[in-house]
Amino acid sequence: MRNRVLVLAIAAVAALVLIIVLVIKFSKVKIVKPQDKVGEVKPFQALLLDAKNQEQEGDFLALKSTYQKLTNNFIGNKDISIWQKKLDGINIALIFSPIIVPGLSQAYQIQPLDTLTKISRQFNTTVDLLKKSNNLSSDIIISGRRLKVWTGRFSVLVDKSLNALILKSNDEIIKTYHVSTGLNSSTPIGTFTIVNKLLDPVWYKSGAIVPPGSSENILGTRWLGFNLAGYGIHGTTDPDSIGKQATAGCVRMLNQEVEELYILLPVGTEVVIIG
Repeated sequence: MRNRVLVLAIAAVAALVLIIVLVIKFSKVKIVKPQDKVGEVKPFQALLLDAKNQEQEGDFLALKSTYQKLTNNFIGNKDISIWQKKLDGINIALIFSPIIVPGLSQAYQIQPLDTLTKISRQFNTTVDLLKKSNNLSSDIIISGRRLKVWTGRFSVLVDKSLNALILKSNDEIIKTYHVSTGLNSSTPIGTFTIVNKLLDPVWYKSGAIVPPGSSENILGTRWLGFNLAGYGIHGTTDPDSIGKQATAGCVRMLNQEVEELYILLPVGTEVVIIG
């Protein structure tokens, strides 16, 4: 009798162990490894290895998190500018991709009578961004299909002392750009709003009209105008001026970078300029 009880007890323990193993194997609960303990900082070499693996696997959300850890935890490292540039690129790539970024974008099911313009106004985004992030080649959309919609609110901070433009979405820094600001600190300080956007702008220069594409059209390929007449963010035909105080008061960017902002920023975007 005693042996039978012992056998039953052993069988019960074995069954319990088997159940635990199966639960661990098939549950969605992540088992925390020692190096992943909350609050523990991995060495930057380990994080760089993680980044390499994540990039090979195409896991860009994890890759973003890894580079955020690198830039936040190893500020004094000689490679931090490289890591920051990588993070900037990952952030823009994620925005322009169909990948949903938690807290900053969502899936939206197209409703009857929807248009891209209507959806962009509903979510305070741009038609250009809707098209780019969903790989749309035209404005035609089909009811019932799903779109990625960016819901994070973009804002811009320009620091004249650094000739830098910082793009944010909600409170997160997305990318930092090198820009030119006004000669003799002539770029106005304050809080402004983007009130108009122009593709290939004409430059009205002291009564002269300088057409788009002209080598003399200092506005470059895009214009994002402020609610202060004559001031805005624009491209350039003089890329060597970037990083200097060189403009008549506007914020000047490389053409390919202002084209990026043009896609992202809707009319109504706040721009703060500090000295």
